Amino acid sequence: MAADPVRKRPHLERGSADDAGFDPRRAGKRRLVVILEGASLESVKVGKTYELLNCDKHKSLLLRNGRDPGGVRPDIAHQSLLMLMDSPLNRAGLLQVYIHTEKNVLIEVNPQTRIPRTFDRFCGLMVQLLHKFSVRAADGPQKLLKVIKNPVTDHLPVGCAKIGTSFSAPQVTDMRDLVPTADPIAIIVGAFAHGSLNVDYTEKTISISNYPLSAALTCAKITTAFEEMWGVV
Repeated sequence: MAADPVRKRPHLERGSADDAGFDPRRAGKRRLVVILEGASLESVKVGKTYELLNCDKHKSLLLRNGRDPGGVRPDIAHQSLLMLMDSPLNRAGLLQVYIHTEKNVLIEVNPQTRIPRTFDRFCGLMVQLLHKFSVRAADGPQKLLKVIKNPVTDHLPVGCAKIGTSFSAPQVTDMRDLVPTADPIAIIVGAFAHGSLNVDYTEKTISISNYPLSAALTCAKITTAFEEMWGVV
């Protein structure tokens, strides 16, 4: 499957400190880090080519291997990334995104990355990333997506608060109440179809709504809260 060509948006210029991506050494810098946990991003060989495994296209293959097709949902990561990377918070240079797949692959997303709008092109891009371990900009050597070494906590600022999100948390919290004035903070969002977030590096888990939300809507509500509190219009 051909990968989607990756290009920088015209308004994204190199040269500023934030263009270089997230530097974990800048511990005191205000920034939101979002970690998409448990994302279903896995390649499979079909004939002579590789494709991104998904429940719609590979249902029979999944059933033959005793796997639940309903759990193989790369579209969740796609929708969430569109929400995050299109947000004003990201455009303002205040957002860093990591993806941790259910197969324990850790991916760093450069804030300048333009996520393909169509799912097929997104699948091609992810296959390229999983096999080559990085995706470069079409007009230069800059890596827009790259596989990095686990664990994700090694890439977070020292002392950074790490908050998980789950509908099953006992109390609903207004996301705006958690926005720090000047410090970085990491929020973990489950990018899977079923189950609850279960990672060992969070300090606490919160619910941000009285209703179950999709991962994409959770990401949108989180970035909106930070934009309101940090004055990003």
